Amino acid sequence: MSHHANHQKIRVAVLGATGLVGQRFVALLADHPWFEIAALTASARSAGKAYGAAVDWALDGEIPVPTAGMPLLRAAARPLAEAGVRVAFSALPAAVAGPVEAGLRDAGLAVFSNASAHRMDPDVPILVPEANAAHLELARGQRARHGGFIVANSNCTTAGLVLPLAALAPFGIGSVVATSFQAISGAGRRGLAAYDIAGNVVPFIRDEEDKLERESRKILGRLSEDAVEPAPFAVYASCARVPVRDGHLLSLAVELDRTVEEEQARAALAAFRGIPQEQDLPSAPSVPLVVRTEQNRPQPLADAEAGSPARARGMAVTVGRVRRSGRILNVFALVHNTIRGAAGASVLNAELAVRYGLIEEPHP
Repeated sequence: MSHHANHQKIRVAVLGATGLVGQRFVALLADHPWFEIAALTASARSAGKAYGAAVDWALDGEIPVPTAGMPLLRAAARPLAEAGVRVAFSALPAAVAGPVEAGLRDAGLAVFSNASAHRMDPDVPILVPEANAAHLELARGQRARHGGFIVANSNCTTAGLVLPLAALAPFGIGSVVATSFQAISGAGRRGLAAYDIAGNVVPFIRDEEDKLERESRKILGRLSEDAVEPAPFAVYASCARVPVRDGHLLSLAVELDRTVEEEQARAALAAFRGIPQEQDLPSAPSVPLVVRTEQNRPQPLADAEAGSPARARGMAVTVGRVRRSGRILNVFALVHNTIRGAAGASVLNAELAVRYGLIEEPHP
């Protein structure tokens, strides 16, 4: 796909632009080669204000210049249509995302959602493009019925689970025990009082274990007619919040159908590639699974921003400490929860949809 200077970009909106994931979307889309932010939305109490005045910017660096002065709109079809928006990136809270996203789909928009509202709808793919690009076909069926479509990305922790599992799937997966150590940014900017998490571990995150178990089986399931048959293996999850800013660490015990030596498993993880790498999508990390051989890696501070080229920082999952015990393979995996686990994942999904012809490219 060649974009010359005279090509217009695809006009997009970020819904829920003031939250942590919304800010991440704004940062990732600010100088995107294919997409251009044409609208930002926020809750009623911020609507009408300039983005720069309403947002409590939490990321490194400044608010990207073109967006700072943009007025915040309501997340509704008419104001977005008037701004020429064809693609919406949703960082809406789950409670409001359901009807808003469905309404935009009915208005003909392509919606790439970070919210959980529609993930388990039979005709909505939970897309992790290296693992299940074929599931994007579900969006074509939606488009025929609604005019637009919704593509969900996974829960932030699930993203760190399914990429290593996709690489190990050829060995046959019997069951997976996943224990997570999750960053506080996963709870949002105001999600956890420092008093509750500093020097502490909270062994409960509402609905998280259920999401890990159900989503990973849907993502790695088989596409039939117009729904996904969940993968046959069992996932047993335990999730904890730890005092880390960014990066969810997972300890995985993967039961394989046969004995796989550590070296062979490491090689399979390191060699893993998917459609985004073959297609050289702008936000795709050239190596989706970075295998570390040091005894004490991956670590959130050292590895959360893994991934190259620069646009793909935070898009690679880092794996390490590969150990075998009979047919069980133990692995640590680390995912940047607001990049590969949230905003970056949605941007990559949209890039794949453009490549697959689900979103028309603008003509010069």
